[in-house]
Amino acid sequence: MTTIKLNHPAVTKQVDQVKTALGTVTLGNLPAGELGNNKLEFTSKWIDRETNLEKVFEQYIKIVQKNVEDTRANIDLLKEQDEAIAHTSSHGYQPR
Repeated sequence: MTTIKLNHPAVTKQVDQVKTALGTVTLGNLPAGELGNNKLEFTSKWIDRETNLEKVFEQYIKIVQKNVEDTRANIDLLKEQDEAIAHTSSHGYQPR
């Protein structure tokens, strides 16, 4: 039988690095001030597209943040379960 061990500190460190890196991701603001008084149809469509991209990007970041939080919670749960199994095994009980 193969034993799989969770290296909780190493995995937690990696998840925290992802969380930190995600916090620094930005798309940047639409340079509306640089457009001047240009009223071309292309410019209006471009502004709409950029605005929509910003919204999608913000939603994506929220989804990834939730995923990172869920991963962290799952890692902590695995650690707790591993400790509970180890505690049970050390007291002479055989896990099922």
